[in-house]
Amino acid sequence: MDDTDALDAYSRAVSSVAAEVTPHVASVRMSRGSGSAVVFADDGHLVTNAHVVGDGSRGVARYSDGTEARFTVVGADPLSDLAVLRASEAPPAARMGDADKLVVGQLVVAIGSPLGLAGSVTAGVVSALGRSLPVQTRSAGRVIENVIQTDAALNPGNSGGALADSAGRVVGVNTAVAGFGLGLAVPINETTRRIIDTLLVEGRVRRAYLGVVGVPAPLPDEVAEHTGQRAGLRIVEVVRGGPAERAGLRPGDLVLTVGRERIADAQDIQRQLFAEVIGTRLAVTVLRNGAMVDVYATPSELVG
Repeated sequence: MDDTDALDAYSRAVSSVAAEVTPHVASVRMSRGSGSAVVFADDGHLVTNAHVVGDGSRGVARYSDGTEARFTVVGADPLSDLAVLRASEAPPAARMGDADKLVVGQLVVAIGSPLGLAGSVTAGVVSALGRSLPVQTRSAGRVIENVIQTDAALNPGNSGGALADSAGRVVGVNTAVAGFGLGLAVPINETTRRIIDTLLVEGRVRRAYLGVVGVPAPLPDEVAEHTGQRAGLRIVEVVRGGPAERAGLRPGDLVLTVGRERIADAQDIQRQLFAEVIGTRLAVTVLRNGAMVDVYATPSELVG
C-alpha cells in the first residue's frame, strides 16, 4: 500500500464514521450557552456534559437535517460531567460502544458543534486512557475521573458531542471543559451507563468523592510479588480542602486499595464512590517511601 492508498483508507474510515454518527448528534442551545448532545435512546433521550446545561432546565436541540426540538434537562451529575436531556423529537439512537475496549493509538472521530458550527468533524487517535481531570466549580473543586485523551481537535461547542470509534460506535462524550488545548472525552462504559440510568430514574446522582488526581503506575517488583497486584494509582494532585487532603493523602502516594478493593486506575476508585459510601470511613492503602501505609478517608458528597 502506497501513501496515497493509506490516506484514502484513512479518509474512507473517517467519512464513514461521520456519515453514520452525525445524524445522531445535536447542537443544543440554552439561555446561557450552547454545546452538543448525542441521542442515546430511541425515546428522545440525549446525553451531554453537565457543564453544558449548568443550572438550566430547558433549551432547543437542532439536528443535522435542520429539525429543531425543545428539550428539558432530566438531570446532571457534575462529577462525571454527564447530563441527560429529553427532547420532544429526536432521530433514532446512536450505536453505543464500550470505552473500556479502547487502546492507545486507536482511531477516533469527534463530532459536535464547535463555535456553533453544527456537524463539525475532527479525527485523531486515542492519546492516553485513564486520565483524571481536575476542574473548579463556583462551589468546590472536583475531579472528572477516567477521561479519554485524544488529539482530535476540540473547541467550545464540541462539549457534549460524540467521540466514536472506527466502527461508528459512540465511546465517549467530548468535553472542552479543560481548556488545555487537549481533546478529552468522558468514556461510555459500565460505570457511566450506571450514572446515566440513575439520572433517567432519579434526576440526580448522589456521588461521593475523595479529591485525588492520579495516573496508573506499575508497582515495584517486590511489592507486586508480595501483594499479587501489578499496578496502582499514582497521586499527582490532591484537591485542596477535599477528603483526601484532610485524610493526609499526598502527591506521590501510590494507591493500592480503597475500602480493601484493589485499585489499578481512576475508574476503580470511581466505581466505589456512589451514595452508599458518603460519610463512610474508608481505608486507603498507599505505598509511600517504600512502605505500605493505611490512611483513613471519609468521602463527602459532591455538591455543585
